Amino acid sequence: MMTDQNHQVYIAREIVHYYSQLRQLQPAEQTILDLLRDEWSSMKMLDIGVGGGRTTQYFSGVVQEYIGIDYSEEMIAACQQRFRSQSQMFEVVDARDMSQFSDNSFDFILFSFNGIDVVSHRDRLQVLREISRIGKSGGYFFFSSHSLQGLEREFNWKTHVSFNPFKTYVNMIMFTLLRFFNRSISLHQVKLSDYAIIQDESHNFRLKQYYVRPQAQLYQLQANFDNIRIYSWKSGLELLTQQEVSASTDMWLYYLCQIK
Repeated sequence: MMTDQNHQVYIAREIVHYYSQLRQLQPAEQTILDLLRDEWSSMKMLDIGVGGGRTTQYFSGVVQEYIGIDYSEEMIAACQQRFRSQSQMFEVVDARDMSQFSDNSFDFILFSFNGIDVVSHRDRLQVLREISRIGKSGGYFFFSSHSLQGLEREFNWKTHVSFNPFKTYVNMIMFTLLRFFNRSISLHQVKLSDYAIIQDESHNFRLKQYYVRPQAQLYQLQANFDNIRIYSWKSGLELLTQQEVSASTDMWLYYLCQIK
């Protein structure tokens, strides 16, 4: 099962160590940190998929109350070790079932580093429902997700050819591995799909991840979320028009929305 396979990756010692070493925010995360700077001090925040605490160091000190959760006990142990004086901030929780949190509990919910992409389609929708339940009306949900538009380039061998022979060689090796691990999926299928489960290069092709088209992601969100804004992974800038969204080839996109 996809979710179980991915969970095994996130409890592996070398993967926990990798995430424990990460320090920097992504450009879009910095954008939101700045955008809401006047509101943080009154917010109760939930940091889902906290991993090794990469985002903790930036958010825990500015919000009124901070809780970081992860479904990997090993990741939570790493966070508690990293932030020893604040170890009580972290809990082992699966985002598909956050029943220990009451309705309308959080002003800001973060699910960073494409953490929502490691579960199945059905479980993804369950996660969104849970986030809507525990988030306050008018509160914020901010997350990143792999873009199927960006994946189209990766599935097309022509985009891997350049004037640099060595770069072309490396690109073609990665392209061959991508196609090998996803033999049942063609470029034509990718172009026609709203979402796809892809075994990508993450952690040496050990993860199966959910890639979604921006329009399909907006459709998933519309039942429970309003005022949805999309940000570029590479630049951190908001994509202001449908044309900008459609033209984006970012491998990740960030979504900021408000809970209904």
